[in-house]
This record gives sequence, C-alpha cells and structure tokens, in this order.
Amino acid sequence: MKFLSDFVFCLLMALFVVPARSQSQPEELGLVRWLRDMNSAQEKSKSTGKPILILFQEVPGCSTCKNYGEQVMSHPLIVEAIETYFIPLCIYNNRGGSDKQILDYFQEPSWNNPVVRIVDAQLKEVSPRLNGNYSAYAMVSKINVSLIKSGKLVPQYLQLLEDELQAQSSGVESLTVGMYCFWSGEKTYGKLDGVVATKAGFVNGKEVVQVQFDPKKTSAKKILEEGRKSACADAVYLDKTQKLDASVQIERKSGSGFREDREVKYYLQHHDLRFIPMTETQSARVNSALALSLDPTIYLSPRQNRLLQKVKSSSSKSGFENYIGKPISTGTKILNDSAIN
Repeated sequence: MKFLSDFVFCLLMALFVVPARSQSQPEELGLVRWLRDMNSAQEKSKSTGKPILILFQEVPGCSTCKNYGEQVMSHPLIVEAIETYFIPLCIYNNRGGSDKQILDYFQEPSWNNPVVRIVDAQLKEVSPRLNGNYSAYAMVSKINVSLIKSGKLVPQYLQLLEDELQAQSSGVESLTVGMYCFWSGEKTYGKLDGVVATKAGFVNGKEVVQVQFDPKKTSAKKILEEGRKSACADAVYLDKTQKLDASVQIERKSGSGFREDREVKYYLQHHDLRFIPMTETQSARVNSALALSLDPTIYLSPRQNRLLQKVKSSSSKSGFENYIGKPISTGTKILNDSAIN
C-alpha cells in the first residue's frame, strides 16, 4: 500500500532525511534514530518484516514531551530495542504537510502529548495504541507485547527490564538480612525472581545484604526461606516501620544506618563485565550467574554483549570505566556506540 503519491514521496525524502544521531535532534525525540518519512518506513518494514513504531510527538513540546524524550526515548535499552526490532518513525503532531496527513489518517489529535502506535507495513495495528502513560515501564511493556503478537520471543534482557521498571513504578520493598558473608548473600539473593536489587554492606558492624524486591512477585518470607537454604539468613534487621510474618523462624534485630561496602557485587568486580553499563537487576543476576559458574551473557542485550567482546579483546582495561553501582544512563553513549550501523 502506497500511503503518499510518488511526487510527495520524493519531496518528503528531500525534506525530511535526518542524519543518524544528529547533534541537532530535538530533545523531545530522545536518542532513537527516527525516520521522518512514512513511505520509507513502509518500504523498510516490507523488506525486513519488522513492524513500524510510530512516535507522534509535539516538537517543540511541553515538559511532558521533553521528559518523554529525555527519560524514556533516551534509555539505552529502550533505544536499542526500538532500533533493533522495529522501524522507528516520528511524526510531528504540531505541523502541517505530510505530518498532518499522517496524523489525520490515524485520527490523532494535534498539539498532543506523546502517543506511540505499532503497525505493520500495511499500517494495520500490531498492538493497542499507547497514550496517557509516559513511563519507561509502559513503553517496554508495549514493546514486549508487540514482539509476542508478531510471533517473536521476548529477549531475556527486555523481560528483565519490564519486570524491574514495573516494580519501580508500583513500589519495591526492602529487607536487610544478616549473614556470615555478604558476598555469598548477594550470590544467593541476586538470582531470585522478584528481587530487583542487592547491596552488600554493614549494619552495626555486622555483614548484611540489603535486598529490594517486588512484593507482587515475591515476599520477605520466601526470600528468607531461600536464604536459609544457603546459610545466608542468620538474622533480619527491622526498623520501626517494618513488620515480618510471625511464622518466619529467624532472629529479629533492630538496626538502621546501613553502610554500603566498598566492594559490592564481588564476583562482578573481578570480571570484565564490570565495564558494562547495566540496570540494577541485570547486575544482580549477572553477579549471581558468575558466582554459580553460569552464563551471565543471557541477561545482556546485543549491544552490551558487543561491548563485552570489545573489552575482552582489549589488552589494556585502563580505558574502560567501572559501571558497578552507577545508573545505566551514565553508559548511554558507549552502549549506543556499540550499535551496528
């Protein structure tokens, strides 16, 4: 299906070809390399079999639009997923010409907050329209649903990211567990479903692991039961606001003032993977996998794995940054530079 005439197509190609990763790309668009021409997007969709992900965006836009570009469309794993599994197309919702034609075709309002549609080459809907929820979780969830509806498997890193973002948006709970060795504790707790993050440290001079978890997927009781199996749950430190199921057989201690150890994620600290920017949940899973002699790369995206190969092939590691404990956003550039152009 040709959406525009050949004449208009040629005109748009001349007007809207945007250099990849242009320094002048509006902040409302984030870091995704967007096409600006529907015909080109349809042709690429036909030749690759990938759906078209359309961002209807106000440029220049309000604070909601800018935040969407800076926070959602600049998250390195979201950028990678969009550029890997879809044909990215951006339509401005506050302009005339071809943008207005496409806006009218989809019956999208002008001067609106961000809207995302995912369609096939014939412009048929792949998954429901995303509007009104401007969170990274909503975007990743839509990506994963679209992959499933397109008959594709959701890669492990994207499922992990969805789980992590969902937990953060709905609220996580924290548990501070005492044990003989917090390195073993991070190994034990970091692999558990529902655990979002782990940190090794001290409370009152005693070794502990601070465990953040999604209460919708697991519970303090289940986590402590797993810890006891590995002798990593000698006591639990509770503040005045925390309560623990009375049926849990463990010593309860009062304590606050958690102090993080200088060498959290011990197994990750001693591997080339420390140079790979990761989310908190990724680093918890990877650290546990290394400790258990399992394959840690299953939790990484293709760009993260390409960066790992670059690190491994380098004779000197002095030029690489240790990203343990740092937000994945601090490694956006190095991950985006790992894309295959």
